[in-house]
Amino acid sequence: MAENLQIQFNEIQELISQAKQNSMLAVNLELITLYWKIGEYVHIKIENSEWGRGVVIALSEFIQQREPGMKGFSSQNIWRMKQFYELYKSSIKLTSLVRKLSWTNNLLIISKTKTLEEKEFYIRLAIQEKYSSRELERRIDSSLFERVMLTDKKLSAVLREIHPKADEAFRDSYMLDFLSLPVSHSEKDLRKAIVRNLKQFIIEFGKDFSFIGEEYRLQVGNKDFYIDLLFFHRELQCLVAFDLKITDFQPEYLGKMEFYLEALDNIVKKPHEKPSVGILYFVKIKILKLFNTL
Repeated sequence: MAENLQIQFNEIQELISQAKQNSMLAVNLELITLYWKIGEYVHIKIENSEWGRGVVIALSEFIQQREPGMKGFSSQNIWRMKQFYELYKSSIKLTSLVRKLSWTNNLLIISKTKTLEEKEFYIRLAIQEKYSSRELERRIDSSLFERVMLTDKKLSAVLREIHPKADEAFRDSYMLDFLSLPVSHSEKDLRKAIVRNLKQFIIEFGKDFSFIGEEYRLQVGNKDFYIDLLFFHRELQCLVAFDLKITDFQPEYLGKMEFYLEALDNIVKKPHEKPSVGILYFVKIKILKLFNTL
């Protein structure tokens, strides 16, 4: 097949894929809106002392008899619809956002979080990252919200100016318990474990990260230098160099990273890309701390 024809066919395939995605989103929107309305209806009836638990059970049986192909109408799920409505009815912004999530993800957030602030955090994150229920549950179980609230990002003014969205792209700490590293391990062990578990690593960091290479070689003059891990961040449009450390911070680490960044910008960075970002990771109790060198 001619190359230009292949490109055109790919464009048609992309249109089909986009239509499928839009259709799924539309179906989900209708389903969540339906659950919201049912939750509102049941809430009003119970609030007015017209209905009790027995009526909800009867309603569940009635729906399953009249709509045998419809799933999700157990009495337990109808109570969840009521809870769903009651949680968000006073928040206009969340009322809109929750309709963009699947029912499963909504239930995870309802059952595993406490405050509205925490709920909003995970709702927005799940929408942004398009998390599956498994990915979202892992984020909640790893106390991501608490870690972000306690974060103290060391991002310089220069970095914030070059990459205004850096605050959104990076956190101060990450949970890498999935690496299953022994208490005593080397930087090489850490790097190899990350590469073996690359999918989970990228899920933890954010799906805008694209892996470029391990021990990425930089030739400067007649010498070769190696970056532990090199990624590209799609949102920030820049290379991201990772230097992994299992020791305490040393000032010379910053100088080494600055050298890497200058080399990346001079040798590897493409003209349309923004200046590279460097991150030093210091491992402590399965948590990695982020420092940016710019």
